[in-house]
Amino acid sequence: MKTVGYAAHSSEANMVPYHFERRELRSNDVAIEILYSGVCHSDLHTVNGDWGPQPYPLVPGHEIVGVVQSVGADVTQYKVGDQVAVGCMVDSCQECDQCHNHEEQYCREGMTGTYGFPDRISGETTQGGYSKHIVVREEFVLRIPEGMDLSKSAPILCAGITTYSPLRTWGVKEGSRVGVIGLGGLGHMAVKLAVAMGADVTVISRSTKKETEAKALGAKGILASTDEEAMTAAANAFDLIIDTVPTAHDINAYTPLLDVDGSLVIVGQVGPTGELNSMPMIFGRRRVAGSLIGGIAETQEVLDFCAKHNIYPECEMIQMDQINEAFKRLEQGEMAHRFVIDMSSLDVA
Repeated sequence: MKTVGYAAHSSEANMVPYHFERRELRSNDVAIEILYSGVCHSDLHTVNGDWGPQPYPLVPGHEIVGVVQSVGADVTQYKVGDQVAVGCMVDSCQECDQCHNHEEQYCREGMTGTYGFPDRISGETTQGGYSKHIVVREEFVLRIPEGMDLSKSAPILCAGITTYSPLRTWGVKEGSRVGVIGLGGLGHMAVKLAVAMGADVTVISRSTKKETEAKALGAKGILASTDEEAMTAAANAFDLIIDTVPTAHDINAYTPLLDVDGSLVIVGQVGPTGELNSMPMIFGRRRVAGSLIGGIAETQEVLDFCAKHNIYPECEMIQMDQINEAFKRLEQGEMAHRFVIDMSSLDVA
């Protein structure tokens, strides 16, 4: 299948149009025409080479919404015309304990990412959603609930599941006290999801300048991390803190905010966090943990949850040829919304 996308050809180069071929359908494959593709901060990190060398040319994008164009002979769950989605992974071994536990993201043999990973069968590099088409194994295709707004659903496939999974894993429920560090693409979804679960949510940010946005999302307000008096007064105030900051930062200021047995879960930054002061951990039986995305079943669960509660990311629609400008805006600082690419614009670009 010949298709076109936008690719990075090096860590220093802008994204440019790129013509390439998708694989022919295997018997268990679904071919999808992509309608919308979300822009994740990890797309920027990856194409910039922040997480190591990449197999350029590379087409990013792992927040994908589209319509089924064709299916392989053995596909039973989808048919032509179905509205579907693809998230951060497109394959796994399907045989290990983690895959059997519906946590393919922790596959013992390593999950296959939607872009920048070797295909498990052919070895060719997977290419992502900044393109007109994608071919994905049936088990890794998700169903868009009836009535959802397709133009706003794509970021749920990453920002949604990345924050939903720890909220579910750590048992957030009615009355849980949840802090969310950062009000960017991940943070604003964490707030919306936690509020819908019945939690008492506070945004933790460097200043209170986004307090209006935080309250509009359902948070009770902002705790300014630069306000020493306020931070001291907030000691033991949270059962769970979701840390969505995507760049290196000191987490020691936040651990005293946890109550006994509380957990701070890192979902944003990938890499060193600096030296951790163990005193708050020992004297409060507190924990610092990490969380990736969720498995396929849990990703379908968050799509259904968002449909039920009418939860959508705050989206700014862009054209495909605006992607380099969007990346620059991401680099300049956190944004309390998510870029979504209207892939119909790729023909014009």
